[in-house]
Order: sequence, then structure tokens, then C-alpha cells
Amino acid sequence: MDEAVYPDALTKVFDAHGGLQQWKAQRTLSFVLPKPELSETHTVDLRSRKDRIDTEQFSMGFDGEQAWLLNEAGNYEGDAGFYHNLMFYFYAMPFVLADDGIMYTATEDLEYEGKKYPGLQIAYESGVGASSKDEYYIHFDADTHQMAWLGYTVTYRSGESSDNVKWIHYDNWQEVNGLVMPKSITWHKYEGRTIMEPASTVNFEEVLLNADGKSDSFYEKPENGEYVPIKMN
Repeated sequence: MDEAVYPDALTKVFDAHGGLQQWKAQRTLSFVLPKPELSETHTVDLRSRKDRIDTEQFSMGFDGEQAWLLNEAGNYEGDAGFYHNLMFYFYAMPFVLADDGIMYTATEDLEYEGKKYPGLQIAYESGVGASSKDEYYIHFDADTHQMAWLGYTVTYRSGESSDNVKWIHYDNWQEVNGLVMPKSITWHKYEGRTIMEPASTVNFEEVLLNADGKSDSFYEKPENGEYVPIKMN
């Protein structure tokens, strides 16, 4: 896609994080979520968006067409069709905002601790992604253009648009293969657009980005796995 289609402010955000050209040169992203009870290794093909999550007790993924779950011990009780790529989208900000089918509009500044963060509202064309009614708000540092906040609505379970915007603070970064990627992200409590105290933090460890792709079989459903539904709005 021609980079000229992106708003100037968003292009500056991409550049502050290493640039779209460097991002698009990568093929495979992996990271570990070091959860106390069970660490998760997430792997994503950045072009096909096939993905896989592995733990000591279960695995899940997306083979390009269907989501699957390997849960022989019955230890996973969540919604694999929803979760398999959820953390990838939060982690790969701001670059996933260069995907096709996105509409950008200006939005009011977000204020936190006396500082104002300019931003853009992100909406998806109908039928794009698992939940095209989802909306995102990206807010960035006016001086450095580094991403600072992500606001997002979740319509997945209801299929209806929502005006309840959750807020994540992006303020802890690490350089990975020439790109500035999150080291951790922190959800905050909020009342509307008033950001309050931190609520929970997710750390990302052992992050790898490279131009090599994994075999298709890596992302395929294991023999003992089962396909799970992905709800499309």
C-alpha cells in the first residue's frame, strides 16, 4: 500500500517506531507472556496472520482459515476463537494500524497528568477483521510522536457498537530488530476519557522479529486438536 494514504501524524508515529518499511520486511513475530501460572509463547506470521500460542498445558492457533484448540487435559477454559490473536494486536501497535480497510479521523486530545496527547480515531470498513464495529484511538507524544495510549471498544461478544472505551498506556519500549516495540503495556482504570490509576500490566519477554517464515504445518491444527468458532460481526 502507498504510504501516502496514511495521515501525516500516523506516518510520523510509524517513523518514530522504526518505520513501516522495516516492519514490512519482517515475517515472523514471537513473544512470551510470563504469566505466573502458565507462560504463553505467541507466534504470528505477519503476512498471512496465521498464529499459534503454546503453553505446557494447551495450544491454540489460526491456520489462515480456521481457529483451533489443543486442550487434551481440559485446562483451557477461555474462548480460543477470541483469544488466539488478541495479544498480537495489542503488541503490534502502532504497525497493525497500517492494515488494509482502516479509516482514520482526527479525535480530541487525551489528557493525562496535565499533558495532552494528540490522537486519531481508527475505524474498520464493514467486514474487515473479526469485529468491524470495533473502534480504536491512538494517542501519541506531540514531541516525539511515539505512541502513548491506545483506546479501544470491544464489540466481539455483542456484535453492537460500544461507546465504552478501555485505555492502555504504552510507556515502556524495547528495540527489536530496528523497531521500537512494547516491553510492557498497562491498562488503566477510567471514567470516559478521564484516565485514572493503573489497573494491570502485561509484560512481553523473549521478543523475536525476523524475515524468515515458518512452515505452514507449524500453524496447522494438531491431530488431536479441534476447530473452534470465530465469531464474525
